[in-house]
Amino acid sequence: MKILRTPDECFDRLKDYPFEPNYTVIKTECGNDIRIHHIDEGPKDGPIILCMHGQPVWSYLYRKMIPLLTNAGLRVIAPDLPGYGKSDKPASRQDYSYQSQVNWMGRWLQLNNFHDLNLFGQDWGGLIGLRLIVDQPDQFSRVIISNTGLPYNPEVSDQIIQQVKDFRDNAKTPTLVEMGEKLRTSDQDEGLSFAYWQKYCWETQDMPIGFMMSSFLERNRSKWQLILDLLFINCGLKNFSPFRTELGKAYEAPFPSKTYKIGPRAMPSQVPTLSNDPSLEAQKKAWEFYETFEKPFLCAFSDNDPVTKGLDSKFIKVVPGAKEQSHTTVKQGGHFIQEEKPEEISEIIINFIKSTPQEV
Repeated sequence: MKILRTPDECFDRLKDYPFEPNYTVIKTECGNDIRIHHIDEGPKDGPIILCMHGQPVWSYLYRKMIPLLTNAGLRVIAPDLPGYGKSDKPASRQDYSYQSQVNWMGRWLQLNNFHDLNLFGQDWGGLIGLRLIVDQPDQFSRVIISNTGLPYNPEVSDQIIQQVKDFRDNAKTPTLVEMGEKLRTSDQDEGLSFAYWQKYCWETQDMPIGFMMSSFLERNRSKWQLILDLLFINCGLKNFSPFRTELGKAYEAPFPSKTYKIGPRAMPSQVPTLSNDPSLEAQKKAWEFYETFEKPFLCAFSDNDPVTKGLDSKFIKVVPGAKEQSHTTVKQGGHFIQEEKPEEISEIIINFIKSTPQEV
């Protein structure tokens, strides 16, 4: 396994990210070492909130929430998944799978010996975090999830499977604009629109992660600023673009070249959206686990995230610990709720932890 490590200087001068790095070295199934980074902020004796990010971001996503949570007495642990942020980056697509991320982060969790954790998981952070709880339930006290899921759909029709397969194998690579348009309607079909995101990410070798995050989140940028910024990127001159923003630079920082981007490119294709996915059996067992999970469980989803819209309903219906909780819909929270509504989601987390008893 070839493993890359982003040079420290790539993270110099990041705005609003003053946090000291912490590193844990784990062993992979193949015996390789992977160094995983995490933030550890707040009082050491405070309730721990494990903040897990998704794709294509990193722990920088939590920079606005960390001071809000620590000021309320919480200890914030925010790791970077392997392939992201300051963590090591396996360099081959075959290195990445849903199960490998669960295994890697499970070893990280064991080595750090955290106890009485409160999970906050969004996007892949929810998919992976929810599976960590299945494997190590005694380490967790509460669960808060936002804009995520535990995909398990064994009844997808053969027709849909074939349509998605044909698209993946034969369609041209969608442009960034085409992918964005389709993704906005991904709640209206059975995986066809999400396949655009999967195909775009994998087949775009130098996926413009910083530009994408800036265009998603900085809506004050004009159309011409976006066009000219993308032109510089497509010409291989992103570092010289006068239109780059600090936020765009920060989300691009972990990836000094396209060889570092295998993780963000590969992981969308690992979301188990079809009935022939290799993760299906593990997802089935996970849902069986949550059908009897009685610890406090809260959903706080955005009202305008087409990718995960409605996925909270099954958790609320099925998980015993979700009964009679004050589940919340965050208005205009977007997919990256940590960026769009940091004060609101932080308050939800703080109030939930303070208002629900911890099981002994």
